Amino acid sequence: MKTLFIGAGSIAHALMSGALKAGVLKNENVYVTNRANQQRLEEIAHQFGVRQIDHDSSYDVVILAMKPKDFHEASETISTYLSSDTLVISVLAGITMEHIGDKLGYNGPIARAMPNTSAAMGKSATAVSFNPHLSQAQKDWTAALFQSVGTAVEVKEEQLDLITALSGSGPAYIYYVAELLKNAAVELGLQEELAKNLVTQTIAGASAMMEESGLEARELRRNVTSPGGTTEAGIATLEDYQVRDAFFQCVSSAKDRSEVLGKELKKQS
Repeated sequence: MKTLFIGAGSIAHALMSGALKAGVLKNENVYVTNRANQQRLEEIAHQFGVRQIDHDSSYDVVILAMKPKDFHEASETISTYLSSDTLVISVLAGITMEHIGDKLGYNGPIARAMPNTSAAMGKSATAVSFNPHLSQAQKDWTAALFQSVGTAVEVKEEQLDLITALSGSGPAYIYYVAELLKNAAVELGLQEELAKNLVTQTIAGASAMMEESGLEARELRRNVTSPGGTTEAGIATLEDYQVRDAFFQCVSSAKDRSEVLGKELKKQS
């Protein structure tokens, strides 16, 4: 599959790395371009053995990985790289497949995905939506692309704003919790490096338990929470401070913002 990455940021870098390692992409078939940073293009081309854009060619796959605000400016150029059945894959938050098709003047196969920054470690949780024009082979190839950097699930496009708020922004919530736990431990007397290491391993261990035990998070939490014990005291304090409600509002606010950004980007076009 002759594939063009438009945008050379962290998500493009992670996808390229994972897909090349998994054999989903082959070096000689991968091309990359971005808006202005020639040095970045040269670094990626050298690192992965891929090529800079061939302007006089169409592609089997075009991956939109620029900043969402740059899409409208780039859309006229992008359309020149499309054939009648080019698979367009967007990782642009807030921009619908319908809007992409309208701006590109394109009525072919379009997929929209929401990976997260953990793709850089091969641990992304990615949600993918498809328009009606993809073949089964194109769907399978898209799934394989995102599975090369973690897990991938198919969802309805209207769910993507919520998924952006959950798994797209989710790593930042976990980092925030880690930051607060470490800071609390330091204020209560632990050395900073020790606190950091303990928090990091605690989160890694809890994640592995959720992934490998087959148990729900609620059940795992209850298994750790002995009546009258230390964990129960800590959880009770979280409940007193309405942390449950805070997390609900956190995800809800992020979802609302994703919807607003999508509408703003559409108006700008």
